[in-house]
Amino acid sequence: MFSVRTSEVGLLHLDGRMLRVLFPDELRAAGSIPLSGSTIAARTAVTRRVECFNNFAQVSHHSIFEFVKIGDEPNDSSQTIQKLMSAPVIGVDDTVLGVLQISRKGVSPGAAGRDFDVEDLKTLEEAAKELGKVLPRLVSDTRKSEHALRFHASGGH
Repeated sequence: MFSVRTSEVGLLHLDGRMLRVLFPDELRAAGSIPLSGSTIAARTAVTRRVECFNNFAQVSHHSIFEFVKIGDEPNDSSQTIQKLMSAPVIGVDDTVLGVLQISRKGVSPGAAGRDFDVEDLKTLEEAAKELGKVLPRLVSDTRKSEHALRFHASGGH
């Protein structure tokens, strides 16, 4: 759809007044984002608007999530987010459930690939809309899986 790598996709779900990472798995333990913060993800959730930054490296942002190794992809600190799209995930009851973000990483904007365009934004908005139908179930299933892992890790007690 967007021709991006797994490490360039982020799905966060709203948990009270915090955004928590649902995907990729490796970022779940990296922390959460308060809605009151100044991050793009928080702003997307609060304003309920799709945003696009084809010069994201020049936008003031927290880069902690950029340097977590995702899957078997190389952990290359020179591969930073250069371009970013962000869309709110809206539930069937018209409430914000989370945020879907697609990025392009590289050593420079040119190396990261083509700029996102209006059609990409529309596609992202449609994908976020579809996610709104299933996100509550994804969150529930993820919590059940995490609980089962903790239960087994503690020896079943």
